[in-house]
Amino acid sequence: MKPGAIEPRGAGSEPALFSYGFRPFFLGAAWFAGLAVPAWIVMLAAGLGATGLAAPREWHVHEMLFGFLPAVITGFVLTAVPNWTDRPAIKGRLLMGLFALWLAGRLVLAWPWLPPVLAACIDAAYLVMLAGLLWREIGGGKSWSHAPIGVLLTLYAVANLLFHFFTLTGRATDLPERLALGLDMTLLAFIGGRVTPNFTREFLVQARRPEKPARFSRLDMLAIGLVAFGSAIWAMFSREAMAGWLLLVAGVVNLARLARWYGWLTWREPLVFVLHWGYAWVALAMILIGGATLSAGLAQEDAVHALTTGAVGVMTLGIMTRASLGHTGRARHADSATVAMYALVTCGAILRVMGTTTGLPTTLVLSSAAACWSGAYLLFALVYGPYLLRPSLDE
Repeated sequence: MKPGAIEPRGAGSEPALFSYGFRPFFLGAAWFAGLAVPAWIVMLAAGLGATGLAAPREWHVHEMLFGFLPAVITGFVLTAVPNWTDRPAIKGRLLMGLFALWLAGRLVLAWPWLPPVLAACIDAAYLVMLAGLLWREIGGGKSWSHAPIGVLLTLYAVANLLFHFFTLTGRATDLPERLALGLDMTLLAFIGGRVTPNFTREFLVQARRPEKPARFSRLDMLAIGLVAFGSAIWAMFSREAMAGWLLLVAGVVNLARLARWYGWLTWREPLVFVLHWGYAWVALAMILIGGATLSAGLAQEDAVHALTTGAVGVMTLGIMTRASLGHTGRARHADSATVAMYALVTCGAILRVMGTTTGLPTTLVLSSAAACWSGAYLLFALVYGPYLLRPSLDE
């Protein structure tokens, strides 16, 4: 996504909500994150029964990995693709259909009113179609430098297919879960490593600072490569010491990568600083997952939540808020409500990762973490929803 890019004037006759990809998918992801996590806590506390994925635990994991996050990824990718390819944005009826397919997947997996195989096919079709659309745009625009995003999304669709296959055949879903988590780490390293220094450079130029983030170099290639390789080994051989050491090294190298972007100079603008904070969570998550793989004293589940609630939570909100402001013609500045979102999602992540070590009741810890984390996304939906539903100010 090019810094400062705005959607074109005269978007057409379609509703504003379907004039650009970030609009329906950011709003849908925010509402879903704000409602699905509290629903999971209620199910957990009340011991409620099956969903469309048979077990509440599998529903929660699947919907966060293959429901919520793909919506955010879709919003980002569909908004960035026109800048990558110089092709028209996907909008109107095609965008409506894509969003309807994503929403259908959430509905059929929440309530078991369809045969499980049919429900799985409906849900799996979404990521397959998204990957196909992305390859169409990359090929049409001959933007082969962005082929890695196409590969990662294709693998993400495969991981979702595996998740459903394992569920339908009564197998544990650990492998497709780890595959998805590894792809999440790689996507965050790849995309976060592009937008964070780019937006930081823009901010420092406007602030007339002489410092500039380091340009993409061999260190960046090494950092991304270590994440991709280390997460792949961890996904396939999660108990092997080599997987733990690879993730530890990847985390340290990515911290070194982050230090080259002068993030501490952006503290006056939370809209930029939050991306550095989010990338720090990415590196920390790798270190914690690697440490949990090597040591029984660190819970793997808590380490994984450093990735899902911390890295994913902070980075997605950072990208969603900046893109929503910039692409609707508003000033790219974090107001108090936006800062509150960042604070809430951070508190939720810290509570979820560290709360279980405090000795407090598990239900209390999980409920508090969920209230903060989901509250951040509900606040986004309430504050940014009107921006996403209305035409851009610069039209």
